[in-house]
Amino acid sequence: MSVTNLSTLQPGARARVKDIPKSGTTFVRLREMGLLTGTVVTFVRAAPMGDPLEFKLRGYLLSVRRDEARQIEVELLADGAA
Repeated sequence: MSVTNLSTLQPGARARVKDIPKSGTTFVRLREMGLLTGTVVTFVRAAPMGDPLEFKLRGYLLSVRRDEARQIEVELLADGAA
């Protein structure tokens, strides 16, 4: 499995969160909203100007700024992996 960051995913790609920054109010808020290590996310789409990015996780859609997504390390999943 390949390790990358959220900002490099292609539409429809699924990944598991490996690491999220421990400090910063934005990342604390993202963790409170369920973006935790081990969470599976699917990249849905980018806004027309490329920012923000929309992800599906835990049954809801979450928009994240590209700069923030760049700091979240993920592991790509093969289709069908949970």
